[in-house]
Amino acid sequence: MALSLGAVLSLGVTALHAAPAEKTSARYVYTANEGDSSISVIDMATGLVRTFPTSIAPHNIQTSHDGRLLLAAGTKAASSERGKLLIFDTWNMAAKPVEITVGHHPAHVVIDRWGKRAYVTNADDNTVSVVDVPNRKVVASIKTAGYPHGLRLSPNGRELYVACVADNNASVIDVRKDKEVKRIHVGKAPVQVGFTPDGRRVYVSLRDENSVAVIDTARRRRIALVPVGRGPIQVFATPNGRRLYVANEGSAAKPADTVLVIDTATNRVTATIVAGLGAHGVVISKDSKRVYVTNTRDNTVSVIDTATNKVLRNFKVGAEPNGITLR
Repeated sequence: MALSLGAVLSLGVTALHAAPAEKTSARYVYTANEGDSSISVIDMATGLVRTFPTSIAPHNIQTSHDGRLLLAAGTKAASSERGKLLIFDTWNMAAKPVEITVGHHPAHVVIDRWGKRAYVTNADDNTVSVVDVPNRKVVASIKTAGYPHGLRLSPNGRELYVACVADNNASVIDVRKDKEVKRIHVGKAPVQVGFTPDGRRVYVSLRDENSVAVIDTARRRRIALVPVGRGPIQVFATPNGRRLYVANEGSAAKPADTVLVIDTATNRVTATIVAGLGAHGVVISKDSKRVYVTNTRDNTVSVIDTATNKVLRNFKVGAEPNGITLR
């Protein structure tokens, strides 16, 4: 049932925008808006954008595999307190979320395919918090290399790769043991990691050397380095495994606006796409047809057609959108 504008506002929604409908496998796209402590929800079938206030300034978000939960990690704006993991019911985003206290300066969150455990990087503690999702509590804390930021689970769910900005390493965590088992030197200021669907390669964005490192997961070592744009942040492989998309944010003084496409067979850049200023977060639809990118300086999400590598449209969302996820 469609909601009227008044009904939506009465639920605590702070912004509402309409745009032309988009036909794609992703029905909803979610953004973590760090600049105004909110989460935006784009309904791709109707073009409606709703923005909900949150109790934290969320840096990253992730939906559960069944689409019922949305997890957001962050801290209160300008606060030195320990951060929070918020767990929302995606069917009722206006309802008060579950709040779980994690470590200091939480950055990214991922959840396993069964919806049982979530993992949150705590940048200022050099740890990853392990959260029992059904019981809503932290059950373990795992030491990592310095300043852990982006992280992703391997396709088989057995390992967690964590980009650790300060140590120029990627930490490899065995999730069955809740223990770091390897540190892989990757390059300057690794920010985020992305697996190929077969789990054989991990790509790591290196913000301070404008490149992406390629890791062989069987040997747990860097095997290649791919030059990209200025200040690469998030990376994401297409579900068919053929291409990797890299968002180049640039710097605060000189933001970049490009998304590069890497051919995973050759590890060469094959296309450059102009998105929005401060291109940051990347996620791709399950049918590999659409790429969604947050633009932190433009407060928008760009929708890219992978067949043509062109931007189809931009959606206005909350302030400084960083993390992005879909269902």
